[in-house]
Amino acid sequence: MSRTKLNLAMARMVGVAIVATVGLAGCATYKEEFATINSRLDQLDTRVQNAAQSAESANQSAQQANQRLDQIESRVQALEAAPRRQPRG
Repeated sequence: MSRTKLNLAMARMVGVAIVATVGLAGCATYKEEFATINSRLDQLDTRVQNAAQSAESANQSAQQANQRLDQIESRVQALEAAPRRQPRG
């Protein structure tokens, strides 16, 4: 082969190597981005689970408070229904 053809073949090989390198480097970048996204999703999942637990705890506390109010309301109604006492004096 002539020198020009050898140089052209070498240039093609170098070009293919550069394209392959850039392509593989792009995959590595995506892996890092996916790892970052997965990390954020894990953090959000943890926050959602904590919020759900807090909501359940608040719901239980509210139910207990409602039960106490019901007990107090029956006492208040009993006191209001009782005959009035006459003041002394």
